[in-house]
Amino acid sequence: MKEYTTEFIRNIALISHSSAGKTMLCEAFLHFTGATTRLGSINDGTTVSDFEEEEIRRGISLSTAVIPVEYKNVKLNFLDTPGYTDFIGEVISALRVADSAVTVVDAVAGVEVGTEVAWNYAAEFDLPRFFVINKMDRDNANFQKALTAIKDLPEARPLVLQLPWGEQSAFQGVIDLLSMKAYKGNGKEMVDIPAEFADAAEEARMELIEAAAEGDDELLMKYLEGEELTPEEILNGLKGAVWSGVYHPVLVSAAAAEIGIASLLDVFSALAPSPADRPPATAQGVNGEEELPASDSGPLAVYVWKTTADPFVGKITYFRVYSGVVTSDSRLWNQKKSVEERFGTVSVMRGKEQISVKTIHAGDIASVPKLSETATGDTLCDKTHPLTLPVPEYPNALYRVAVFPKTQSDSAKISPTLTRLCEEDMTLSWYQEPSTNQTILQGMGGQHIDVAIRKAEKKFQTSLTVDVPKVPYQETITRKASAQYRHKKQTGGAGQFAEVHMRLEPNPDSDYEFSWEVFGGAVSSSFQPSIEKGIRNVMKTGVIAGYPVVNVKAAVYDGKEHPVDSKPVAFEVASREAFKAAFREAGPVLMEPIYNLRIVVPEENMGDVLGDLNSRRARVQGMDSEKGRSVITAQVPLAEIQRYTTDLRSITGGRGVFTMEFSHYERVPTHIAQEVIEARKKEQEKE
Repeated sequence: MKEYTTEFIRNIALISHSSAGKTMLCEAFLHFTGATTRLGSINDGTTVSDFEEEEIRRGISLSTAVIPVEYKNVKLNFLDTPGYTDFIGEVISALRVADSAVTVVDAVAGVEVGTEVAWNYAAEFDLPRFFVINKMDRDNANFQKALTAIKDLPEARPLVLQLPWGEQSAFQGVIDLLSMKAYKGNGKEMVDIPAEFADAAEEARMELIEAAAEGDDELLMKYLEGEELTPEEILNGLKGAVWSGVYHPVLVSAAAAEIGIASLLDVFSALAPSPADRPPATAQGVNGEEELPASDSGPLAVYVWKTTADPFVGKITYFRVYSGVVTSDSRLWNQKKSVEERFGTVSVMRGKEQISVKTIHAGDIASVPKLSETATGDTLCDKTHPLTLPVPEYPNALYRVAVFPKTQSDSAKISPTLTRLCEEDMTLSWYQEPSTNQTILQGMGGQHIDVAIRKAEKKFQTSLTVDVPKVPYQETITRKASAQYRHKKQTGGAGQFAEVHMRLEPNPDSDYEFSWEVFGGAVSSSFQPSIEKGIRNVMKTGVIAGYPVVNVKAAVYDGKEHPVDSKPVAFEVASREAFKAAFREAGPVLMEPIYNLRIVVPEENMGDVLGDLNSRRARVQGMDSEKGRSVITAQVPLAEIQRYTTDLRSITGGRGVFTMEFSHYERVPTHIAQEVIEARKKEQEKE
């Protein structure tokens, strides 16, 4: 592959719902440009994009693949993203390094939920966006219907650049409104527009010229004065309208049949911005924010947007150069980790194939193997000119599982394996839940977690099983109470003696407070640490249901000791039992975690979703509408929404989306608390 400088590079994210045809578009581009000798197939598992075993097995993309396509001296880096909403983290990472986005719409299914989610993220990144109405050769394909569905997307202003030459089995090519020619098949053969499409083409072209004039004030004056615009002027006007996000061009294709491929590549080469055409990136430097235009001569700024673990190659780090130049065998400074990384051979990835290149210019996307410390979201720069590029915000986890090792050897590998999985995926995270003593892996949905667990086994040889996590309840008290306990143990040797009088009271301001109120030397203050240790041990393991104790103030106000038999361990035991006795008298209750939910659903599903929420002990906080959809905000106990991703999808046919974040702890209703306590007792009996 030859070297491409900034102005000849296009970074384009392909986004949409699953199965709209993004992967097959990449296949068609590669085959058309001669990069591959035959068209791959998703059913046969032979596509360049979906090369991982799990992707082939499922027949869907699970991670973003980089597909560079060389066409007429331009390199188009297509980022083929997953369409399934569980893998939205991959889409966000790709949009972070793209300069434009192409929304692929199925000509039969229209705009689906995954398309809508990805479209909204592309808008957040303020990217110029295109539409490709794909699969125009399918039965029931309908261009006008798909176009109408596009118009319903938030802030979409579709502008038709191409009309289909026929539909369904009669789809044979593309009518290009820029050149006012028809292109048969893959687009190499150009002919005059067939008579039956001439009027529609003329009408659509007038709209196109108006939009182009809108993109440039001078052109607008010329157009309003009735002057003819030249093809170059139309193109320049369109660039202005597309790059500013005023219009979103609509193109057509049938990727699997390789129809319309040249026309798509021509439009993307001409209208998609190069890195140099985009606003400068902003980085945090030593003296505040710095603007970084995409230029080889600028200070080095490299953003790591993806890392993968390959069982044969090791760790592969994908990066985009925002400013400066990267070469093989160079040393770069990782600003976040404060370490120097030595680059080996720099490559351009095409699926899993690594194509070695000497120099990566500003704006380009490439990869490097075997970096030791660098992870996704890190910035690499020059040590003498430290810079940090911003990391996008990823959504909070929606789905949790408790993870257990299958064997003893797996238990030693579980922590490093989960850490490596989470390094690869910014929407995966794991933690140890102290209150339930479980290892929790959290992600965006069941499929997301399932893929991670399989990856752990295949890539890292760590076998894991999963279960629904226990809810991290807490125990606390509602009133003041006192108790005393005497620990007396007489054995053959020295005995043990300690007596502790303890008072507990609710303490809403902090989890734990301790006061020593023993006067007159009834208990030596040297035993205070042992008494506190006993209290803390009980607080960790709980009293009524085995959950941690919180919001308690403990005071030791009296006691007794023995000049010979009193030892620290005796006071530890006595304080533990005194705490338990006082706790049981102090109106103990269970507390449960409450989460804030924000649910966005089509209006027709509103009633069903509200009814379902009521059955989950939810408190609805508000209802609103946003861009034609209903928005519900509610507070719901975690115990009721452990599997809400799956439930909401089935209620709304996949069209509902939600976010959740922890809010606070609240008292569990008595009847439910009793069930939890009984269940815990049974568990402890089994143990």
